[in-house]
Amino acid sequence: MKFRQLLMGAASLGLVGSLVAGCGSGAPSGTTGSANSSTAANQTLTIGDAYGDPQNFDPIATFTLAWGEIASNIFEGLVFRSPSLKIEPGLATSWHYVGKTELIFNLRKGVKFQDGEPFNANAVKFTFDRLLGPQGQKGPQYSNYTAIKTVRVLNPYKVEFLLSRPDPTLITKLAGYGAMIVPPKYIEKHGSKYFGTHPIGTGPFKVVQYIPGSKVVLQRFNGYWRGPAKLKTVVFDFITNNSTRLADLQTGSTQIMQEVPPAQVSLVKNDSSLKLYPVKSPTVYELGTDTSKYPTNNVLVRQAISEAINVPAIVKNILDGYGIPVATMQGPLSFGYDPNVKPYSYNPKNAKKLLAEAKVPKGTPLTLSYVGSDTTFQEVAQTAAKELDNIGFNVKLQSYDQNTLYNSLIPNAKAGNLYEFEWGGWTLDFDNTAELLYVPKQFWNPNYSNPQINHWLSVERNTLNKKTRQNAFDHIDEILHQQAVGVPLYDVINLWAATKNVKGFVAPPDDRLWLWPVSLK
Repeated sequence: MKFRQLLMGAASLGLVGSLVAGCGSGAPSGTTGSANSSTAANQTLTIGDAYGDPQNFDPIATFTLAWGEIASNIFEGLVFRSPSLKIEPGLATSWHYVGKTELIFNLRKGVKFQDGEPFNANAVKFTFDRLLGPQGQKGPQYSNYTAIKTVRVLNPYKVEFLLSRPDPTLITKLAGYGAMIVPPKYIEKHGSKYFGTHPIGTGPFKVVQYIPGSKVVLQRFNGYWRGPAKLKTVVFDFITNNSTRLADLQTGSTQIMQEVPPAQVSLVKNDSSLKLYPVKSPTVYELGTDTSKYPTNNVLVRQAISEAINVPAIVKNILDGYGIPVATMQGPLSFGYDPNVKPYSYNPKNAKKLLAEAKVPKGTPLTLSYVGSDTTFQEVAQTAAKELDNIGFNVKLQSYDQNTLYNSLIPNAKAGNLYEFEWGGWTLDFDNTAELLYVPKQFWNPNYSNPQINHWLSVERNTLNKKTRQNAFDHIDEILHQQAVGVPLYDVINLWAATKNVKGFVAPPDDRLWLWPVSLK
């Protein structure tokens, strides 16, 4: 999920400033040993962060890219997915399957958590016992890992995952979010609530300051197993206002800007001190629909809404071409994408016929909710509202802060008929998306249910055969398209910008920044 979206002082964290409560052969491919240098010893990089405060750094308590953007530099998984989207060894040096339901990992030796606690097989077992236990079951990550029946320690640096069924996306899922390895002794001593605001991982940076709603400061972890990072300090400055983010980049207050709005692209391109970094992403935007409320509980109405909105014009005029119209909640980077399923054509005349067939009176009210700080989508929402008014609706626009819309209203079916919804699709596989968006009673799906989707998900999940899985996804795509479950709009092209003295920066397709090799010239 792509949300726009620690600390009472503790000696073990080396906190500074005014804090607020609240074995393989070195580095993976594409990197070279220690990244540190004497000229880089005290470098500080500041990032203009559009997503805002992750609010909780516990890996089992989140599913937001606000978390992934920052915490990917604090925590690590058994496997590592680089900005090139390639899976590489991480805290495990190698792994192999025994049959379809037994997975063996050989662990990296000599790794320590940022508080000095050693990483080993016990830490892996603790992480997954916690994720799959009573506490983890309350969070949004649990459903991603239910194929794991148990984790057994074979020796201090070897673990065995026993699965209840094949899981074709498990290796990818072990590279992020809920599968990040956490320190047993630290959590047992301080508790999960404390850990959520005082995170400790094995990554290249540790949290040293957190001001809620304002910023997070990371400091280089000199004991990092790849070698110390080039940067000493990284500041994530939460700046949700687009103009402020750009102004700070132009003046040098920040050196990297996340989420350049299309309207500001020309300003970046025309500034000789700046560089634009466009990158294709798996993130898809849609108008989510509440299928339990009148009139969006009628498939004809949802089809009419889909035909009333001119998505190609939105991509051209509002996104300045930095987007790709899509037919379902996945784009070309995601396995399961079916190019044969085409988006609904813009056809307001036929949309009116569908509403007449559904016997929806002219002037019927619709609510459309969106994130108020997202100025780009605000334009999208305003355009869509006018187009829906043109076919006979009376649309009421409602703006909310990101946290309220995504964590309160949508999960409780209180966001209205239509609402802004974006999905990062970080596993690059439709399995994860379909599970969390269309299986009954998932966090962001309080009421939609379709037995056929459940059937085809079961088919693809019980095999590692790609052809069989793609066939199942094709059926799911067809069902979602015909039923118009949500109004998919576009797959975004992420736009980052940086000052030209930033070196080693790679714009991440999945928004998970990797700052270990980055430096300032």
